[in-house]
Amino acid sequence: MAMQKMPQVPAAKNVLAVLRYVASQAGPVGAGAIARDTDLPRSTTYHLLTALIEDGFVVHLPEERKYALGVTAHELGTGYSRQAPLQRIARFPIAQLVERTKQTAHLAIMHGREVIYVIEERARRQADLVTNPGVRLPAHLTASGRAMLALVSREQLAALYPGPEAFPTRYEAGVHSVPALNELLAEIRAVGYSWEQDEITEGFSSLAVPVRDHSGHAVASVTLTVANRPILSPAAAARNAAQGIVPERTVHLDELVDRWLPEVIRTATEISRRLRPSG
Repeated sequence: MAMQKMPQVPAAKNVLAVLRYVASQAGPVGAGAIARDTDLPRSTTYHLLTALIEDGFVVHLPEERKYALGVTAHELGTGYSRQAPLQRIARFPIAQLVERTKQTAHLAIMHGREVIYVIEERARRQADLVTNPGVRLPAHLTASGRAMLALVSREQLAALYPGPEAFPTRYEAGVHSVPALNELLAEIRAVGYSWEQDEITEGFSSLAVPVRDHSGHAVASVTLTVANRPILSPAAAARNAAQGIVPERTVHLDELVDRWLPEVIRTATEISRRLRPSG
């Protein structure tokens, strides 16, 4: 009887060992370190890295002679966060955020260049928004997406936004170029939160903070959306104009940050804690 060929499980384990090692590092890493710390021959390590690069799991940085996670690995990670476990973990903290603030809150994840809203906890008497669960929006235009993009590596961001073609022309507000996006994300990284004002829904501002997994990667973001001025119907606006009533001013972003950001951070921190293996 002919012997059955055994599946190449060791080869698969080696691929996973390399991918896990690259993912666990704080920054790009060299092939020599990968071979040494995974106890693989250098030639085998290069073959595995080549295969991972072809499928987008790893990117090669020739100037540094190092390797980092690619877009496919990033999407695979966010794919897990789209499943029910994250929603179950996050639903109660999101509901508590709304209870404390009386404002509408969301949990969103990244998929490619879009955010997908997976939880919306709507405050009472707040106007309907466009961020119902399942809705997709361009990540670079939303506070939710910007919070996560700010934690993406330079190489991953360049792969996601290679040029002008990555920016939909049907949206007037927001950033529309790679330099403008890089500048905005640098500001977000400096302060630790993201924002948008009147860019998605007129009369509303949003503040967002990333949710990090145990390795520090952003798997989601928590967003609080707040009315920044009264929203009047056209008829009411016309009556006010006829009576000389001056519209109330738009609430400045700094005021919203001072009042609401601590609560958003508290919620994102709690969800991150619950995602940790020990939690």
